[in-house]
Amino acid sequence: MRSSSGAQGFTGEPGARSPKDTFITVYGRKPVLEALTDAQLRVDKVILAEGQRGEPVRAITSAARQRGVPVQWASAHRVKVLAGNGRHDQGVLADVVAPRMAPVGEFAAALAPGAPASVLVLDRLTNPANVGMILRSATAAGLDGVLLPRRGVPAIDPLVVKASAGVAFRAPVLRSGTVEEGCTELAAAGFAVYGLDAGGSSLLDAELPGRVALVLGNETDGLSSSVRAMLDGLLAIPMHGGVESLGVASAGAVAAFELARRVR
Repeated sequence: MRSSSGAQGFTGEPGARSPKDTFITVYGRKPVLEALTDAQLRVDKVILAEGQRGEPVRAITSAARQRGVPVQWASAHRVKVLAGNGRHDQGVLADVVAPRMAPVGEFAAALAPGAPASVLVLDRLTNPANVGMILRSATAAGLDGVLLPRRGVPAIDPLVVKASAGVAFRAPVLRSGTVEEGCTELAAAGFAVYGLDAGGSSLLDAELPGRVALVLGNETDGLSSSVRAMLDGLLAIPMHGGVESLGVASAGAVAAFELARRVR
């Protein structure tokens, strides 16, 4: 993020917020061990299902002990509930601190008065790979945030982390209950909320205000009707050579770098 905006150094201090707005939960033996052995990540705790044995479990507990990470034991059912994916948790999960994750309200409050900021908003995307690639692109572009609602969009799980090539842990993720709630909070913070849609005016030529939120719609259906009703306008990526559209991850990458270019 840009230091002039007042959000560049925003680290999302947790305070009394929900753990879902502070941690990324990683599950499965290999992903948890990889998190524990990555010195750049801060792991809050590891939870193992009671009765777990074997070399993989010993490796996890040893790595946790070396890092000073607490290890808790819980029922297998509890681990499945916490992981949110009972088929793949393998009886272990870890809560990894995401230092740039924060509720939209905290993010908006940290912006300097009148400072510019650019945010992507994900509206009911369904493919974890697309979410991960968008997080990677937005982080690489230096955007101020990606609004990832807790409902209606895939959670940041190992599939998203893999697609982001690990960037998801340090991506500027903004949280809200729903995409509609997030857009409302962004608008209240002075953001003009646009939707990316083929019927809009050119994103490359449009005059945009200092604070912009650009909504990316579902892979098949595009922008939802409830979000369309909240928009200040529609913007499009110009297409040539007979190409009708880009996939949402590619469109998100183009949009992220175009928004970043305008404020550099």
